Amino acid sequence: MSLSRDQVTKIAHLARLDIAEADVAKYQSELSNILTMVEQMSAVDTKGVDPMPHPFDLGQRLREDEVTESNQRESFQAIAPQVEAGLYLVPKVIE
Repeated sequence: MSLSRDQVTKIAHLARLDIAEADVAKYQSELSNILTMVEQMSAVDTKGVDPMPHPFDLGQRLREDEVTESNQRESFQAIAPQVEAGLYLVPKVIE
């Protein structure tokens, strides 16, 4: 699958990325290569193949869940720009 310059520019806009006009051709080529690889992978017949969480049949090494740091909430909130009722207030980011 090949992407056009307009599609790359639109994707960059949606991702809130500022891409220089000189770099659009490079991203166009790289993104098109990625989509071509995904198409090839999608064409592989995977019926009858069980999903694997990991290629090796190993257990996950887990450590004990224990507190290693002291509670510094008060000191962190003291330097925060805005705090209310123990919560950090941040600007609205959804348009």
